[in-house]
Amino acid sequence: MFQQIRLRGASALICLSLLMAACSGTPVTAPPIEQTPVAAPACPPAPVVPDKVCPACPLCPACPVCPAVPAPEAKPQQARLLPADWKQLDGWQDDDVRESLPALRASCSALASRAGWRAACSALEGLDAGDRDAVRAFYETHFRPWQLQNGDGSEQGLITGYYEPLLKASRTRGGAYTHPIHAVPDDLLVIDLASVNPDLKNMRLRGRIDGRKVVPYWSRAELDQRAADLERKVLFWATDALDVFFLQVQGSGQVELPDGSRVRVGYADQNGHPYASIGRWLVDQGELKLEQASMQGIRDWARAHPARVPQLLAANPSYVFFRELPIGKQAPGLPEGPLGALGVPLAGGRVIAVDPRSVPLGAPVWLDTTRPNSSQPLRRLMMAQDTGGAIKGGVRADFFWGFGPEAGAQAGRMKQQGRMWVLLPDGITP
Repeated sequence: MFQQIRLRGASALICLSLLMAACSGTPVTAPPIEQTPVAAPACPPAPVVPDKVCPACPLCPACPVCPAVPAPEAKPQQARLLPADWKQLDGWQDDDVRESLPALRASCSALASRAGWRAACSALEGLDAGDRDAVRAFYETHFRPWQLQNGDGSEQGLITGYYEPLLKASRTRGGAYTHPIHAVPDDLLVIDLASVNPDLKNMRLRGRIDGRKVVPYWSRAELDQRAADLERKVLFWATDALDVFFLQVQGSGQVELPDGSRVRVGYADQNGHPYASIGRWLVDQGELKLEQASMQGIRDWARAHPARVPQLLAANPSYVFFRELPIGKQAPGLPEGPLGALGVPLAGGRVIAVDPRSVPLGAPVWLDTTRPNSSQPLRRLMMAQDTGGAIKGGVRADFFWGFGPEAGAQAGRMKQQGRMWVLLPDGITP
């Protein structure tokens, strides 16, 4: 900036200091100057025009132009919960809220000991579960609605769907059973960042040790290349690579063994890489149109291009590891379903996955959306009991449809807009 100004002697230093102050906008005190004779003026002789004199340095005929300093990028605003009234919940009087009670009991099994939840969960024990009006009055007495807004103040967001799939697999490799369902590798390192900074609650760093460094864990493509190293941690061998991929997207599933018996696998951990949609990858590659990028559309493309399936799957670097779980009710009164992030079994049609930074896990949520590929209203009381790698932001939810092919068809088609109200126990404020 100052290359065209030749500074000589002490006056030159003063001029430079003032010029820097003029550019920075912050007062600058000139350093002490050793008093020595000055042989020449600080700036080359030039005719001085009164309205052209540099105010920061009168010895100079003009001030250099300082480039504008770009303003720092504003941090995205967090979603917020605003006080609401029951009358704002369109359809509240029409939903059969009795159907939500098994899911609420599951939430209470995890939250009843927490301050603020004790009264509501205690009242649940004596509630007449068959009286529809009594159940609605229970919610209105012990909970208060709060409308969820995005950081920009908007009220709508994306509502997708997920389900529990069924896979055919074996405990041993051979024949058609060649695609692994992995358990958590021994070298996966998980660091809970909340132990470093409480503001980083629900944030975990995953990696591995390389010499004396912690480096990112292997991506999906790298894990596929290192498959032989992970074979000792395989739970089951499935018949279809795409089935295993969608199992990872859903987070849990049932496995049918060759003898006809079944077991459940549930989410155990993840490699730390962000989720990326393979449907979006196919659209970006020009392979599918946006409206074709459903679960079924992806399967059809894969059957037509079997040699490119590894490339397709590698477009999502995220990789999920599983643990084996029993099938059947874990406790009386609770749903029979896979375990969610809250650690309780999920009830099909009454549970959503959310971003826990926006919605407290376990809380009831009034969901106002539409049915898959339809404008027909879907307004229902749900429980926020799960999370997902693609579920980020404020008004954003994944609707759990349950188990089986029909649930999978609904989940695969669901990509709707919706609004959400979080019901917090009376006395709890966000």
